[in-house]
Amino acid sequence: MATRVKVGALVPLKGNDEEDSSSPTLPVFQGSNMVGRSNLSIPDKQVSRKHIILNGFSDGSAEITLEGQNPISLRSGTSRKRLSPHKCAVLKDGDIIELIPGKYPFKYKKTSEATLEEPASISPRGANEFSNPSLDGMESTEVEKFFLKGKRQVLNDEVFPKRRRQLLEDEEFARTLQAIEYEQACAVSRDNYSSMNTTNSGHHQGLRDMDDLMKNDQSEPIRQFNVPQQFLSSTFRLMHVQGLPTWANTGSVTIGDVIKGDVLVAILSNYMVDMDWLLSVCPILRTIPHVLLIHGESGGTLEYLKKKPSNWLLYKPPLRLSYGTHHSKAMLLVYSTGVRVVVHTANLIYVDWNNKTQGLWMQDFPLKEKKDLRTTSPFENDLVEYLEALEWAGFSAQLPQTGDVMINAAYFRRFDYSAAAVRLVASVPGYHQGPKMKKWGHMKIRTILQEQFFEKEFQGSPLVYQFSSLGSLDEKWMAEFNSSMFSGYTFDKQPLGSGSIQIIWPSVEDVCCSLEGYAAGNAIPSPHKNVEKEFLKRYWARWQANHIGRCRAMPHIKTYSRYNGQSLAWFLLTSSNLSKAAWGVLQKNSSQLMIRSYELGVIFLPSLVLNSAVKFSCTDDYGHQQVKCSLSANQDVNASYPAKLVTLCWQGRKSELSPLHIVTLPVPYKLPAKPYTSEDVPWSWDREYGKPDVYGEVWPRSVKLYTNQ
Repeated sequence: MATRVKVGALVPLKGNDEEDSSSPTLPVFQGSNMVGRSNLSIPDKQVSRKHIILNGFSDGSAEITLEGQNPISLRSGTSRKRLSPHKCAVLKDGDIIELIPGKYPFKYKKTSEATLEEPASISPRGANEFSNPSLDGMESTEVEKFFLKGKRQVLNDEVFPKRRRQLLEDEEFARTLQAIEYEQACAVSRDNYSSMNTTNSGHHQGLRDMDDLMKNDQSEPIRQFNVPQQFLSSTFRLMHVQGLPTWANTGSVTIGDVIKGDVLVAILSNYMVDMDWLLSVCPILRTIPHVLLIHGESGGTLEYLKKKPSNWLLYKPPLRLSYGTHHSKAMLLVYSTGVRVVVHTANLIYVDWNNKTQGLWMQDFPLKEKKDLRTTSPFENDLVEYLEALEWAGFSAQLPQTGDVMINAAYFRRFDYSAAAVRLVASVPGYHQGPKMKKWGHMKIRTILQEQFFEKEFQGSPLVYQFSSLGSLDEKWMAEFNSSMFSGYTFDKQPLGSGSIQIIWPSVEDVCCSLEGYAAGNAIPSPHKNVEKEFLKRYWARWQANHIGRCRAMPHIKTYSRYNGQSLAWFLLTSSNLSKAAWGVLQKNSSQLMIRSYELGVIFLPSLVLNSAVKFSCTDDYGHQQVKCSLSANQDVNASYPAKLVTLCWQGRKSELSPLHIVTLPVPYKLPAKPYTSEDVPWSWDREYGKPDVYGEVWPRSVKLYTNQ
């Protein structure tokens, strides 16, 4: 059989955890490995013939899935946990697997350097179960591809109805299998890799071995995204996605990383909320004294929310105009020393925090000193005005040190936001005129950018819009919206002017091959009448995210940016999709802005990078830390910012500026984006798609979003 890449080994142990040299060591190869009675000298029928699957990755890490009916035990250091059938866990170097709790222990050891070997003991998943003479002579990657891509053939084969049912029902296994497929062959289309593409242009275009790519280019720069804690507020983070290789979640964030510590008051703002899931992953929300949930739910889900814990309050902001929603996704966490402000893109439901590409920004702000109580900042004014626009009356709370206080919009003026690393960009429903017109929607973006100066390289440079839902647009409104996005000046006070625009939108093939299959399309809810307008065709560009390991994690993140190469003039992370309801439309000869929905986002600007000399945390031990930012001797502060926003793929020399002045943003797609070809079809959720997805399903289909459904 052809060689495979060995990434580790299972070493049999004696009862005292010493290595058993009398029994053979089992190699673990990159990709899927099956372990059980089929390849072990264990007569005990409690161990299934195909007991566990080990998914080996190129960095030596592994993931284990229990296929058998009896549980196994995992020991990592001093901790022990039991893994139930069809559940997954991460396997680290030195961890011990007990195939039956207390019996048949094996230690996982990763190899110091990947090697090529013939897989005699552990075979690719399916090789024994579904033997096929047509595989003889295939290269190892082709064999892997046959079983991974050919999973659909197995699902549709009437000879294996039981196996088909198992695969369709076993979501955990499917996600694990997809992780292997990603590790083996992510559909990337970088121009400098064109010569490496395989000849297969079918179900997964451009299959290639990611290890080979790593030898030629830094194709996975997310591996280096390790931002010091005190500088995290200057950038944003991607949310953790389950089932991806470990490297793909470098620097990622979970909800437990955000809501932690001695929180006194939690205000959670969102559109969709699965209370059961939220409390299961964040049990601290049961014990925080005061939790306010500002939501956009209605109907049956709202009735279920009313079964909330006793420490929760519910509030749904008024929607003055039809077809609007409360769509903002944010958190305000009050501590005894300050407040944590969080702006993100995920609904409070399982799929959003586990299966999709999402973004999150947060920053902690201390209480004001007495002498600064009347001092305000742009961030403070924007935040308080947005909270006031929610028409939320507030509630009384008993807090340490301060006693009985009213938690309302004005309460948040107690904190010092002068070190804010971003500006807030919000939308609120209504007909906005006069000065208020510039406070919201795309006119807020226009106002902020008109106050900014940028490097000459961004004059006439391109822009990119990326979102997960498309409204009913027309060319007139697009020109209005683009005019706001084109705003800003160079340092010699010349307008940045217009630039080419790309809209990054998943294709039908992207959704079909995604981690969720067609179910991912449920969160890209745009009908064909909106998507297939003729004037939009010139904007379409592909979702390509191999550099962050998320080419198959469909985007729910929303971002807008102006860039040149891998340098960014500005970058917006927001809840706003591309729609008139979210951004507003000018009326009455441009004297009025009409907005239907509540939205919230943050914009990153070079001018704010060095805004702060003090970094503060509500939960970490470093507390206040002075960060001195000195200019070079020849730097004219009025001529240029001594700071630069860049993507993960930026290859500039960091010695040009202090590393402190380079802010890397994990932009989740390749820039410039690859335009659609004539074969690419943009996803529309009301079309029928008969080609089976990675689960063997077709579209439309029902999708479960809430635990209690």
